[in-house]
Amino acid sequence: MNYIAIVDYGVGNLKSVANALAHIGRTALVTSDPAELERAGAVILPGVGAFPNAADKLRGTGLGPACVQQAGRKPVLGICLGMQLLFDWGEEVRHCEGLGLVSGSVKRIQTDLKLPHIGWNSLTFPIPSPLFRGLDEGTYVYFVHSYCGHAVFKEDVIASTRYGPEVTAAVGRNGVYGCQFHPEKSGEAGLQILKNFGDLI
Repeated sequence: MNYIAIVDYGVGNLKSVANALAHIGRTALVTSDPAELERAGAVILPGVGAFPNAADKLRGTGLGPACVQQAGRKPVLGICLGMQLLFDWGEEVRHCEGLGLVSGSVKRIQTDLKLPHIGWNSLTFPIPSPLFRGLDEGTYVYFVHSYCGHAVFKEDVIASTRYGPEVTAAVGRNGVYGCQFHPEKSGEAGLQILKNFGDLI
């Protein structure tokens, strides 16, 4: 089916993502049922909070394995903490295993600037990606985070930003995408990103 399943595992910013999808004319279903992920045309994994709590909930509900099962079969998009969970592991609070869909780790941003990083930052696109079709280099999007992904393979990094050092802003591998920023809070640019994602169905 052509609806987009928004994974509800108890730590997501669900309503704003669903509202943004509705705004661009996409049917969304907020669900905690792994079977709905199977039926959906695409899957969005949102997330707010700490990596280990979210990872534990994904495992405990069976939604983590369901996301892994759908990856490669349909488009999957992780947002903010949802992007971080795509990686092999994270070190927030404690060393914790992620979903392993993107090779690499999630670590605290090494910067002299204030954390969390909150606000609008511009994107650079080292590798073309359908997720950013129609967007210009330097497009601004909205971030809220203290940790960031470190991909093993540089070709998996499809957008970056700077917050002191260079920070991974988005990843993409085999139909699995992640945005460290919040497209649902990033105005017209964010809506374009969500539209591009929906068009991958």
